[in-house]
Amino acid sequence: MSYLLRKLETKSDVDNAIRATEDLVLVLRFGKESDLTCMQLDEILAKTAPYLTNMASIYIIDIESVPVYAQYFDISLIPATIFFFNGHHIKVDWQTPDNTKFIGSFQTKQDFIDVIEVIYRGAMKGKLMVTSPLDPSSIPKYELIYKNI
Repeated sequence: MSYLLRKLETKSDVDNAIRATEDLVLVLRFGKESDLTCMQLDEILAKTAPYLTNMASIYIIDIESVPVYAQYFDISLIPATIFFFNGHHIKVDWQTPDNTKFIGSFQTKQDFIDVIEVIYRGAMKGKLMVTSPLDPSSIPKYELIYKNI
C-alpha cells in the first residue's frame, strides 16, 4: 500500500515538508518498503489518509535514503513514526521509554485516527507533548539500548 502514500527521498524533501506543513499534523513514517511491519503500517496509513486530510499530512521515508534523520531521531527499530506540527516535533507519552516516536504498527485504523486527533487538538492548543489515547496493552514494548555511553 506504500504506493498510495507520498514519499520523501532526500533530506531537503524532508526539511521542506517539515517547514511547509502548516496547521496540519505531519506524519513521517521511517522504514523500508520490503519490511512486513512497515507494509502493515502503510496499509493503515493509506486507508486512513482520506479521512484525515483536514488534520494530517502523511509521508513515508525509506530509512536508507535519509540516514541523517535516522541518526538524528535515533531510529534503530522500524517502522518509526514521528509527528510534527508547524515545524515543531510533537512528542507523545506512549508509556514507553521513548516519547519522541512510535515504534511498530498501529493495531487498527481507529487507533491511528485517535492518535492524530489527540495530537492535532493538543498542538492547536500549543502543547508539544500529549498523552497517548491508546490502551497501553496495544502499544508495542521494547527496550532502549544506548550505544557508546
